[in-house]
Amino acid sequence: DNIAYGKENASEAEIVEAAKAANAHEFISCLKDGYETYAGNMGTQMSGGQKQRIAIARAIIKNPRILLLDEATSALDSHSENAVQEALDRVTVGRTTVVVAHRLTSIRNSDCIAVIEGGRVVEQGNHSHLLT
Repeated sequence: DNIAYGKENASEAEIVEAAKAANAHEFISCLKDGYETYAGNMGTQMSGGQKQRIAIARAIIKNPRILLLDEATSALDSHSENAVQEALDRVTVGRTTVVVAHRLTSIRNSDCIAVIEGGRVVEQGNHSHLLT
């Protein structure tokens, strides 16, 4: 039900496909009850990276034209960040995505990055342009 929250009447196949795209299928399959596992109040049975991947799966199954990501990898260790970033790289293809991030690694594949300081855009470009 957690992933299906993003789409009413989602089929089991759609849920599994969304989980795979979000790099969540493997850890979900290892849980005692798989996709039927109770996640606990506020997801207390899952790590930060697992919660993020479930949230990404929810977004994938909903298939929005515009996606807003606010600090999607900010509280993750590097291993979890890599898994989440791979999933984000897949889910952002073909849609407008606005990413709020402090970590440069979170936005390195973005087409256009706007650096905001004091409420104003002070620089704009892609990752490699901004690093030069």
